[in-house]
Amino acid sequence: MTTILITGASSGIGARASALLADRGAAVFGAARTTDAIARIPGVTPVALDLTDDDSIRAAVAGVAEQAGGVDILVNCAGYGEFGSVEETGLEDARRQLEVNVVGAVGLIQAALPHMRAAGRGRIVNVSSLAGEFASPLGGWYHASKFALEAISDSLRGEVRQFGIDVSVVQPSYVATDWHDDAMNRLAQASDRGPYASMARSLRAYFADPRLVRQFSTPDAVASVIATAALSARPRTRYRVGPGSGLAVALATLLPDRAFDALTRKQFGYA
Repeated sequence: MTTILITGASSGIGARASALLADRGAAVFGAARTTDAIARIPGVTPVALDLTDDDSIRAAVAGVAEQAGGVDILVNCAGYGEFGSVEETGLEDARRQLEVNVVGAVGLIQAALPHMRAAGRGRIVNVSSLAGEFASPLGGWYHASKFALEAISDSLRGEVRQFGIDVSVVQPSYVATDWHDDAMNRLAQASDRGPYASMARSLRAYFADPRLVRQFSTPDAVASVIATAALSARPRTRYRVGPGSGLAVALATLLPDRAFDALTRKQFGYA
């Protein structure tokens, strides 16, 4: 039986993906800081994990190895969005964003790879975002974390292919979870009262618009793509999820920077 360790399994996309992978016959270990909700997912074994703590990362992988022999597939799904202007976001908050979204994920990869190399096979699925393809105002640290995860994934893919290990990236666009509420709360705390206040109000209004919300992907849709990336015989290197995601990346790639900046300002209602 294939053993899967997935992070962020206590809620949202991670919880749905954990349940789906278990339904498809994998031995699933779901990891998060709090595990009560994970214990209620049928077929999923809870694992306590703090992505900002090296000892916790090593203990999580060692615990799975003790119970199942090692991690065959690692799905890095945990993450959050630190929003606010670059000027106003505290460096402590910036460091934590990178610790959770990038460094902690890499710590799990480092701990899981020896078993995969010894087995001559394995799979790493990093859940990134379209925010790893282009950046917009007031999300600089979140974008930075996803750009970094994309780069790590590309480098890693070239390094571990010789050992029969695949690396895939899943890039959701907007998803209907509590993620946006948390990100907008962080934006308000950082930038609602300073020189970027009008931009912050415009961004929060943009994400609250029912017309946009109706276009959000469901957690189940993203979970299905994660399961495909984890279990397909020949996984793609990248999976984009969400209406217009391919067009958004194309525009960011093909348009001159200032033209894309202008398009972004118009989209979010910035002056």
